[in-house]
Amino acid sequence: MFGIGMQELILILVVALIVLGPKKLPEMAKSLGKALNEFKRATSDLKESLETDSSIKEVKNSFSSLNEDIKSTASASYPQAEPSSEAKPKTTQSSSSDESTSLKDAAAKEAEKRSTPSV
Repeated sequence: MFGIGMQELILILVVALIVLGPKKLPEMAKSLGKALNEFKRATSDLKESLETDSSIKEVKNSFSSLNEDIKSTASASYPQAEPSSEAKPKTTQSSSSDESTSLKDAAAKEAEKRSTPSV
């Protein structure tokens, strides 16, 4: 168990009997047994928790790879003419304001087309 032989164990019990006395020794043994059981229970709960965490990580990785596959399939099926503004790095303030101005102009033209009656 801990590298303790039978002789060492008997010696420990005799010293404990002398120090604690015959009335306290059974109570101490009982509390020690409860403590060991609680330790075993906590250890098994920890192992179960770690196994659950590893299972959750495996599922998360599966979902991540599935998400990447879906994105790659979608981008191959529906290629975009221009990359999205989120993908472009915003290096200067003027380029981002130019983009917002062009977006506003496009939205205004679209609104004019809708409000103008077609002849």
